[in-house]
Amino acid sequence: MGHKAYREILVFVAGTTPQIITETLYGLVFEKDPPILPDEIHIITTQPGKSLIERELFQKGRLEAFFKEFDLEPIPVEKVHIIVVQDPYGDHLDDIREAHHNEAVGDLIAEFIKEKARDPASRLHCSMAGGRKTMSFYLGSALQLFGRAWDRLYHVLVTPEFESHPDFYYKPKEDRILEVKDVHGNRIRVLNTRDASITLAELPFIRLRNKLSLESMPFRELVAEGQRDLDAAMVQQKLEVNLQARRVRIGSNSIEMLPVQLMLYCAFLREKIQRCHYPNRLLCLDCTDCFRALVDLAGRHALEAMAQDYKRIYGPRLVRIENLLDKWKEGFDVEALRQHVSKINRTLKEGMGDETLAPFYMVTTVGKHGSKRYGVRAERGKIRII
Repeated sequence: MGHKAYREILVFVAGTTPQIITETLYGLVFEKDPPILPDEIHIITTQPGKSLIERELFQKGRLEAFFKEFDLEPIPVEKVHIIVVQDPYGDHLDDIREAHHNEAVGDLIAEFIKEKARDPASRLHCSMAGGRKTMSFYLGSALQLFGRAWDRLYHVLVTPEFESHPDFYYKPKEDRILEVKDVHGNRIRVLNTRDASITLAELPFIRLRNKLSLESMPFRELVAEGQRDLDAAMVQQKLEVNLQARRVRIGSNSIEMLPVQLMLYCAFLREKIQRCHYPNRLLCLDCTDCFRALVDLAGRHALEAMAQDYKRIYGPRLVRIENLLDKWKEGFDVEALRQHVSKINRTLKEGMGDETLAPFYMVTTVGKHGSKRYGVRAERGKIRII
């Protein structure tokens, strides 16, 4: 199989169809190039599902038979983990029927995927083919929230006649005859495994990892928090700074700003749009890593960098730039910057009139007194300086 780029982790949700485990393995081995063999398997199921999986895959040896038939290195039994879903009181569930059962399952699956996705050397292969529909939904949703670019989501498609047959676990090398019986145990027809087809369908999904500020919380709250972040990002209006016009346009609001304050405001905006720590992220959301301490903007070097925008504000009138640099020979002092920030925020707030959106565009702070950092929370994709 050659050197592995990742530790391959298979994750299943399963009910009373342990076949989906060997069918998914079959698809990963025979439809992927190079073939994918697991380093570990995790099966999330109910208590009856666990009993059935243990009986069929281990006691009857179907999992071992799969590896042996295709001359594959078997996965050790200790690397196959069966996780039984529990209710909020810690009791194993026989089925998932009530609302609080569903919420418990969602929380378990979300936390499990989040934890497994912490390891950058692992790759998750998640199968939605088994279990109740809610379990499949939670697995797919958890992968959307926490999955990386290299993680994968699958569904297994099996020829209908074989899909529900209790003795069909994969397509064997040699043709085999399977009997189809009625409820009384009488044979009504036979199937030949040469007519069986197993297809591993890879399902696309939107990856929201690193685009949302998701903490450890119940699944329902994760979704609500993620939606709030997306709504806040989407509702923001474009922010355009026209240096020569000395105006900031936020949506339909055109706000005039004094040159020194406009220069400083642009310094905060440029930290976001030019020196972002995570340029591959689509959304900034609650990230404040681009925020700066005022002392970082207080020196001569910082003032000279900001003066480039000051030149664009005044055009060819170099005397204005010279006056600025002569007045602040050592650069701005922190107290002067703090006063300018207050005036910037007052100008923006009065110009917008919308107290709901104004905080996205004002200069805000993070951190405690003595270690505060300043910046603008607006999405960098909505910022333009001309």
